[in-house]
Amino acid sequence: MAVAVPPGRASGWAWRQVARDALLARAFHSCTELRGQFHLVGGLLAGGARDHHDAAPVGGRWLCVVGGWDGSRRLATVTALDTERGVWEAWTATPGDCPLACLSSHTCTRLSDRELRVAGPEGGIRTQRRYGSIYTLRLDPNARSYCYKEEGCHTASRSGHCAALLQIPGPHPGHQLLLFGGWNLAESEVAGLVSSGQGSQKGPQGLRHHSCSVVGPFAVLFGGETLTRARDTICNDLYIYDTRKSPPMWFHFPCADRRLKRVGHRTCLWNDHLYLVGGFGEDGRTASPQVCILDLFI
Repeated sequence: MAVAVPPGRASGWAWRQVARDALLARAFHSCTELRGQFHLVGGLLAGGARDHHDAAPVGGRWLCVVGGWDGSRRLATVTALDTERGVWEAWTATPGDCPLACLSSHTCTRLSDRELRVAGPEGGIRTQRRYGSIYTLRLDPNARSYCYKEEGCHTASRSGHCAALLQIPGPHPGHQLLLFGGWNLAESEVAGLVSSGQGSQKGPQGLRHHSCSVVGPFAVLFGGETLTRARDTICNDLYIYDTRKSPPMWFHFPCADRRLKRVGHRTCLWNDHLYLVGGFGEDGRTASPQVCILDLFI
């Protein structure tokens, strides 16, 4: 990601286009690196039957797509692409599964080859206070089955947020799952512990449908829709959450190029490069067909 500063240019950052294809013009899709390839699933304007879902790689073989909107209803099912055989499989909920009515605009974070952490379901069969529930999704690739287990911790009601699994700074090893955005406050929230500098402690306020990728000890957030103003709501700002010290610090890098405004896009880390794929642009309707790489000039 880091490159030398070109002559006559100050330090900063930029998205550099590396590919362009009309098939990539979509938003609210998933983009997952698996076996050296990007797998884009669904999204608005893509002609598919799934959007506002999330996906995670499992066992170095399966791409598990969790929840989302199929055009008529929200789902909580798990569908997996077997990349060895090139076929889609509908996995089965086990009898002891904790039933979920629906998942949409949620996050699904990989903890291991058999566990994903699901946060932020949008809507459901219970009252509003239940929408902040956190679930562990347990997977059995051999049996092609799954089971939801509700965790004891809860968060504020949110959707369109992003999640990052980051190491806890300090003498005690472990990780924590942090949720960013999805509601009209600037604070991040810890969604449970997973195992035993110049900047600001205040992050972006009222941001949703942005992207987040973990790069070492950093969470890199980009774009999204702000809830803090009525006009010009699509953003192109870059935020870096630095966990190397306690307390962690936020760094904000604004962008003057309005052509880089994005919402419903995805970023994905691969071979030490952070890729930006798809998303709606400044008008909130026109999907970008570009793939860009983030260059940091230092």
